[in-house]
Amino acid sequence: MDRIWEFWSTTGFAWMTFPNAVMIVIGAVFIALAIIKHYEPLLLLPIGMGVIVGNIPYPPTMMLGVYDEGSVLQYIYFGVKQGVFPPLIFLGIGAMTDFSTMLSNAKLVLLGAAAQIGIFLTLIGALALGFSPQEAAAIGIIGGADGPTSIFLSSQLAPRLLGPIAIAAYSYMALVPVIQPPIMKLLTTREERLMRMPPPREVTKRERIVFPVVAFLICALIAPGAVTLLGMLFFGNLMKECGVTGRLAETARTSLIDIVTILLGFAVGASTSAEYFITTESLMIFGLGATAFAVATAGGVLFAKLMNLFLTNKINPLIGAAGVSAVPDSARIVQMVGQEEDPQNHLLMHAMAPNVAGVIGSAIAAGYLLSEMLK
Repeated sequence: MDRIWEFWSTTGFAWMTFPNAVMIVIGAVFIALAIIKHYEPLLLLPIGMGVIVGNIPYPPTMMLGVYDEGSVLQYIYFGVKQGVFPPLIFLGIGAMTDFSTMLSNAKLVLLGAAAQIGIFLTLIGALALGFSPQEAAAIGIIGGADGPTSIFLSSQLAPRLLGPIAIAAYSYMALVPVIQPPIMKLLTTREERLMRMPPPREVTKRERIVFPVVAFLICALIAPGAVTLLGMLFFGNLMKECGVTGRLAETARTSLIDIVTILLGFAVGASTSAEYFITTESLMIFGLGATAFAVATAGGVLFAKLMNLFLTNKINPLIGAAGVSAVPDSARIVQMVGQEEDPQNHLLMHAMAPNVAGVIGSAIAAGYLLSEMLK
């Protein structure tokens, strides 16, 4: 019996707690949503598996988790904790992004900026709930619906909240098809949703090559804190557009971003150990994140309607919802909602303009907040 008891004490069953079991169920739900509903499977599947791995209990004498000094998971988590993975993700995003739609109709950049209102309203809400300015800034970035940027900023300003912030950001990115359509329909009329827009003009190769260099200089000088993220984003785009580094661009947008996505998602999931994750602060972060995403969506749609008061060539207000940084899912949702009213109304290319502008906007917002908080 002593030997049986000794064996039992080394198993996860002996150390299992109710919070651990709850987190394991949450991980399983993430996996189910990825497989059954196809909600951001490239993100939710590794995160879900990471959540399960991170909540398998073990004796205190073992050093296995991401918070245990010298463990293998801690070394994988290093890329998240030190902000290494997000810039690499931005490199891949840049190498697969086409800024032509944004360049062809530059006024749509304003929609990407308008959607960032969710960041700053969430920051105010977090301050009101008692979070420190640094923590509130990190939480606010959830409103940009940009997982890598949320991870990057929280790793710099609020490392202890990195897990809840990252999970909240990626969860709401995955739930774009659930959250955005009701808000878009509530704030627009059927006539507005039926509006058609003329095809975007063709952008020259020279414009596409010059843009990443000029845009980086302007953005980095405005918000130096965004140098890391925007430098990698525009570098990846320059490799894609210049025509002489095809192999590098191909690697960045395929193998590299896939590897980093796997490691980042799994490490973020593994960091959600119930001991650190199931707290009142985590619940408040999730509530603020949901509010931020809804406000960002509404801000983009309402600003598009405001712009129409001054424009001769009206824009479909639905595309304002794509101002959040969930690329390209928000743009696809705009296309879907528009085609529910008119199957021949093609809004995807127009929606990609505020969508990619939102990526730049959220990175600039993060850079500004980083600069302000580290004064």
